[in-house]
Amino acid sequence: MVGKKRREEEERPKEPPLPSEEEGTVLCIVERLLGADHLLARCADGVSRKVRIPGSMRRRVWIKEGDVILVAPWDFKPDRGDVVYRYVGDEVKKLMEKGLLPQELRELMEELA
Repeated sequence: MVGKKRREEEERPKEPPLPSEEEGTVLCIVERLLGADHLLARCADGVSRKVRIPGSMRRRVWIKEGDVILVAPWDFKPDRGDVVYRYVGDEVKKLMEKGLLPQELRELMEELA
């Protein structure tokens, strides 16, 4: 077809980012949407955080209750954070297979779904 451009990024599947201690990221489940690009999320480290969707993700990534997200907690206020990534169905299954998603978050995810 004429006029369509192909991107190399779309052709090969990217590996989703994983939570890491070095980067300071943690897996979370969205508990509630608060409005104004803010969410309440229960994280794998046992903390409920008020999380912000950064401008680079607004209108590109749609997040709903029960979604698994990757959050970067703030250094100066650990009960707040920014969304880094939203995992889709197959990626969530891979996280469960690797044992990165704790049982309590799995139960919460099933409860919210």
